[in-house]
Amino acid sequence: MSVDDNLCQGHTLCAMAAAKVFVLSDEDGHSQPIASEVPVDQEDAAREAARSCPEQAITLS
Repeated sequence: MSVDDNLCQGHTLCAMAAAKVFVLSDEDGHSQPIASEVPVDQEDAAREAARSCPEQAITLS
């Protein structure tokens, strides 16, 4: 999983959908995955986060 820094606008919707998967920057609210692999129990939340991203900045592997 990755977040494209060039696309992310800091809407924070991903963190609202998957708080255990993403961390937000204190400076600009941009998102980064906590780990490169999504934990099995967080896969549904990660998919919802990717769907909810207005910029389509999240790529799931």
